[in-house]
Amino acid sequence: MDEENKLSRKTVLKAALAASVAAPVALIGGPALARTTVASGQTPELTPYCDDGDDPTIPQTEGPYFKPNSPQRTSLVTSGTPGTRLTVSGYVFGLGCLPIARALLDFWQADVNGAYDNVGYTFRGHQFTNDQGAFSLSTIVPGLYPGRTRHIHVKVQAPGRPVLTTQLYFPNEPRNNTDTIFDPRLLMTVRDAGTAKQAAFDFVLNVPQTSTSRPTSTTPTTSTSTSNPPGGTTWAAGTGYSAGARVTYSGRGYVCLQAHTAQPGWEPPSTPALWRAE
Repeated sequence: MDEENKLSRKTVLKAALAASVAAPVALIGGPALARTTVASGQTPELTPYCDDGDDPTIPQTEGPYFKPNSPQRTSLVTSGTPGTRLTVSGYVFGLGCLPIARALLDFWQADVNGAYDNVGYTFRGHQFTNDQGAFSLSTIVPGLYPGRTRHIHVKVQAPGRPVLTTQLYFPNEPRNNTDTIFDPRLLMTVRDAGTAKQAAFDFVLNVPQTSTSRPTSTTPTTSTSTSNPPGGTTWAAGTGYSAGARVTYSGRGYVCLQAHTAQPGWEPPSTPALWRAE
């Protein structure tokens, strides 16, 4: 597959996810399929590949600002942190399109003014994927500094495997055209969520997987209860939701972005990859 076709396929898949519509069948590849299957609670079937361009997520330079020993946390912000709030979520897969549990993700980025904290650990933190290979990071949209477009640094490592060091980028940034490091294969899917933004990206690591390397996960219940728990909540664990379905959670409305069976821990406020607040 040539570079033009790789980019075209990736663009269509990302656009379909961003619009919450189905991509053409001929363009459905591993990450979209694997993401939907994992979210549904089903054990993913092996596929020939799972990256948009038939290759694992590409590496990029670490840059001069990496610091080891970041704190373990999923949020890099506090209530007083300046900047546009951003949630980055997704999955970590291996070459067989199976999710990787307990994969390490270490993030670091500039603040709203384009500066890195090289003394402490502001906008630095690491976390691990859950049993479904999912991660979620709460941060801000990073500021600009000379020579670079907006980006987030990350190191990703499956247990006992080599580290992937790379960077994530934002679509429609003017500096994407002049940044010599920028690569469109590392573009996140980004959408507005009120005054905040939500981004999605799935990593594919160079980790061989076979039918014996399937992750261990809890099988969701099949309850389809429609009772309304107290607190203005109609969402219920164990219920199967289709794309476009609407629920309330703690009195707020949400729209389902991807078909899945709800599980504890996947409540709408905690899973922007699955639910969009109205």
